[in-house]
Parts: sequence; C-alpha cells; structure tokens
Amino acid sequence: MTGETKPGRLARLMRDRWERPLPRRFYKRVTVEETADGFAVSLDGKLAKTPLKHPLLLPTRPLAEAVAAEWAAQEEKIDPFAMPIMGYCNAAIDRVRPDPRAVITLIAETANHELLCYRAEGPEELARKQNAAWNPLLDWAAERLKVAFNVTSGIMPVAQAPALRPALMLAYGRFSDFALAALAGMAQLTGSAVLPLAVAEGRIAPEDAFAAAHLEERWNIDRWGEDAEAAARLDQRRTEFLAAARLLALVG
Repeated sequence: MTGETKPGRLARLMRDRWERPLPRRFYKRVTVEETADGFAVSLDGKLAKTPLKHPLLLPTRPLAEAVAAEWAAQEEKIDPFAMPIMGYCNAAIDRVRPDPRAVITLIAETANHELLCYRAEGPEELARKQNAAWNPLLDWAAERLKVAFNVTSGIMPVAQAPALRPALMLAYGRFSDFALAALAGMAQLTGSAVLPLAVAEGRIAPEDAFAAAHLEERWNIDRWGEDAEAAARLDQRRTEFLAAARLLALVG
C-alpha cells in the first residue's frame, strides 16, 4: 500500500466495492443457514462468499438476516452501494480479520486531525453551533480516555497529546473484527475517532452523531440552499454511516 494516504488506506480497509460493471442477479432464493462456524447467507442453496472468496460466515443470526435482506432486495442487477451492511461484513472478513491491529491504528490516527477539534473562525453562529454540539463530546472522550484534547480555530494543524493514540488503541482494541469494520467506516465517513466510539458506547445516537459530523454542511445548506449533487453525496454517506451503526447493534 505504498503511496496511499492514511484516509485512503482506511477507506479501502472499511469497504470492498466492485469497480466493474454491475453484475446481473443470478439467484432467486435467499436464506440464512446456521453452521458450526456461524450463520451463512445462502443463494439458491450455495453459500455466499466475500470478494476474496472467504466464506461469508456471520457471528449472529440478526446480522445474517440483515445481509440476506440486502441480497433479496437486489433487482435485475446487484448494486454494492445498495448493500452497505454486506460491504462492511466483507471488509471485516477480508481486510480486518487478517490484521485488526492495523485497522485499530488507522482509526486511532484519525485523531491526529480529529474533526471535533477544528472549529470555524466564523461566522459566529456556526462557531457557536460547533461548540454546543462538539464540546460535550470532547469532554466525554477526555474523561473516557483520560487524555485531554487540544482544540483550534481555522485549518492550521493542532498537535494532540502523545498519550491520545495509545488510549484510543486500547479503547478500540476490545471490539470484534465485524465491529471494527463498522467503526473504521464511521471514522472514515466523519473524520473523527471520537464519534464512532461515542456511538459504540451509547454516548450519542447514530443519527445525532452523523448530524454532528456534518454540522457545517447542514448550516451551509440552511443558509445558501441545497445543491442536488452535494445532497446526494451527503445522503449516501448517511446511509453508510447508519448501516455501520446498525451492524454494531446486530453484533452486540
């Protein structure tokens, strides 16, 4: 992966996407089967596999049923963007499981440019909204991790305490490979290492976390109006973020 930026590496780890033309739907019936190693999704009696041809074995029946529902919802062609939970499961098996520490490291390194630490210099109304939404989350994270966060206004980088990275690695190290795939996706979608942890530990609801991460975009829309293309991108990110949060709930 020489030459890739860390955000690019994180995006690649958290999702497997098919970059070829969409394949046609080749199956009629989707079922969930319990095996000795987990719950499998069966397509016309054949067990589904990941892009790297690993068996798609899932840790809980509710998660398998959610993935099966995505397969069943495909129509003439199979659209991976309409299967976000499946995408995270693929990443968990193909990308996270071989080296979970690498994924934990990438999530922790997101804190080097933590979204919640960079506040607008203006307008004053936007800065007030950011402070109101983000300060309580950083206060919670500082207490949870026993490390304070440094906050700045503008775009100039602000250094964080050296203890922050190991504290985040310890916090994220307790999660399973499936949970880590979801959490890595949430970190990549928000530019935050704090928000995924806050969702996973019940500090904030997923919808509220996504809104907090995209506060400036929403403020600009309210002020200047909505651009259809930008709105579509934001809606896709929201779908993927909420799918990741749902996966967390489904794996327990």
